[in-house]
Amino acid sequence: MSEKSLPSHESIALGREIVVARQPIMNRAQTVFAYALLYRRVASNCAIEADQAGEENGTAAQFFPQLTESVLQSLTGDAIGFIRIDQSVLFDHCVESLPAAQVIFQISATIDATPALILRLQGLVRAGYTFALADVKAITEQMAALLPCIEIIEVDINAVAGNALSDLIRQIKTVGKKIAANHVQSIEQFQFCAGQGVDYFQGYYFAEPVFLSGKKISPTELAILQLMKLIEVDADHPQLERCIKHDASIGLNLLRMVNTPAAGGHQRISSLTQAILILGRSHLQRWLQILLYAKPDKNQPQPSPLLLLATTRGKLIELMVHKLKPGNRSVADTGFTVGIMSLMDALFGVPMEEILLQIAVTDEVSSALLRRKGLLGDMLSLVEQFEKMDASGSLPLPLLGQLRLSMEDLYMMQMTAFDWVNKMPRTGA
Repeated sequence: MSEKSLPSHESIALGREIVVARQPIMNRAQTVFAYALLYRRVASNCAIEADQAGEENGTAAQFFPQLTESVLQSLTGDAIGFIRIDQSVLFDHCVESLPAAQVIFQISATIDATPALILRLQGLVRAGYTFALADVKAITEQMAALLPCIEIIEVDINAVAGNALSDLIRQIKTVGKKIAANHVQSIEQFQFCAGQGVDYFQGYYFAEPVFLSGKKISPTELAILQLMKLIEVDADHPQLERCIKHDASIGLNLLRMVNTPAAGGHQRISSLTQAILILGRSHLQRWLQILLYAKPDKNQPQPSPLLLLATTRGKLIELMVHKLKPGNRSVADTGFTVGIMSLMDALFGVPMEEILLQIAVTDEVSSALLRRKGLLGDMLSLVEQFEKMDASGSLPLPLLGQLRLSMEDLYMMQMTAFDWVNKMPRTGA
């Protein structure tokens, strides 16, 4: 598929009226177990009309008929989709159109546990569907009828903190359920929850930089940064090959990555010379940027959440540039660079200013990364704000209008970006 064209997804109408975002849910091994799919309706005046669950105005009922198996696959890849539903959708047959192995349905802890609802839950559980109970602040008697149908209990750690959180986790364990912690925003919160025995973690703690005094960039990372510098100054092919061969792992992993479907090529690349000639320098630099995030680890065969987030950002910004500046390959490549470099402070654990001393970047890239200024800075801000969309936050609709992008444009770009990232290597690089 050409990077300049967008796929024809079944659910274009979804992009006109429903805002969709996905947030990673990690397991204890720190790989992506699932994506929470957040959806809200946008009125004609661009006001946000509903919360994530859509319980007040039927957003869930509007969203689900359009969420086909193929759309779900584009949104989640190999991961599971956590999807919140209300009572009206629960009784609709559309929930059974989604494969049970690929979804976990979230229901509110305050839902009215009528006999009819319990019977419906029991039937869906027998059919193989899994349920999570959201918004839990305590294990109450009124939940007793629901618990036999529930596998995961979700806790908002912002709503229950300190000793109360520890007590709640112990309560959940006594009823034999798995625990998901929501809104985990720092490594300290993750470590606390993990220490308490929490099973799953939703939030962007993994993307928050933790600066350690005296921390150094590893030799392999420095070698990749040096390669990126050589490409920027237009070094000749023998120089690039010599630099790659200084670290054998770089060459092996680079060849492996450029032969994945995400690279888009139809010819098997078997040598570094061939990679440089066929890919071209801009695409070679792109794969070097990705390689920085792809830490080799035989015990962690899945891509890191940081790699998935960085590549999604890069691809989305690249697609935005294609939309606004069609045919401008150079700016699109720069947009990809801004997106993927935006998380290097979290990757290396050093401030972005220090990283930019190691890599030669243009003023446009520097301004976008350090101050979120300029066209690419606005695009990066837009992507970051949509990533963290939740029921309490506002959406950056004015910024979307400022960039002259519609909700449908953004939806189609998201689906294209998710498709591309889903084709990244599924095993450790």
